[in-house]
Amino acid sequence: MNPVYSYDIHLPARMDPNKTYPTIFTLHGKGSNEKNMYGLAAPLSDEFIIVGIRGNLTLGAGFQYYELKSLGNPIRELFDQAVRQLEHFIHYATEKYPIDPAKRYLLGFSQGAILSMSLALTMGDQLKGIVALNGYVPDFVKTEYTLKSTQEVSVFISHGEYDSVFPVRIGHETAAYWEKRTPRFTFKLYPTDHGVSEENQRDVTEWLIKDAGVHLHTKE
Repeated sequence: MNPVYSYDIHLPARMDPNKTYPTIFTLHGKGSNEKNMYGLAAPLSDEFIIVGIRGNLTLGAGFQYYELKSLGNPIRELFDQAVRQLEHFIHYATEKYPIDPAKRYLLGFSQGAILSMSLALTMGDQLKGIVALNGYVPDFVKTEYTLKSTQEVSVFISHGEYDSVFPVRIGHETAAYWEKRTPRFTFKLYPTDHGVSEENQRDVTEWLIKDAGVHLHTKE
């Protein structure tokens, strides 16, 4: 099977051929690309496999996974298709590379965060956890999708207090939704606009290390 998506894969430099690795699949924001997300996960590249998935639709000089009718209002057919195709891609990559299926994470920003949360709801404990930065769960996903239990899924959500694309109210609503769905839940606000601060990145890195139970090798 050929994947629908172009992707970048970074394997740990000193890999043990008899081992499978925790893996972070990154999902970028609208009009961006997979390389833009690598910096967020780069501090973990010795212990995790990092797979950057590029949206398959072009938008200006960048890419997207689905198109919008208006802000916060995805074209439903394209959104549904993206959720299906991303789930297939995760299984494809797991078969192709030494990925530990019990330690698969999604790390998404904006449009990528929206998809990460939607995939957590459709895949349930097939994912170990998700990091969703500045996103939301579309209402139709909550009400019309077949949702799996996320009790065992670890969820880290953050939002910019001054987010000019998705106001901070959306961050609070998203947090309230997830708080009821999993005890493994972290929510943080940062004094930023629609972006990711250094503090936010540091917190994400620490959270992923702890949640995956990995020990980072310090450089000699």
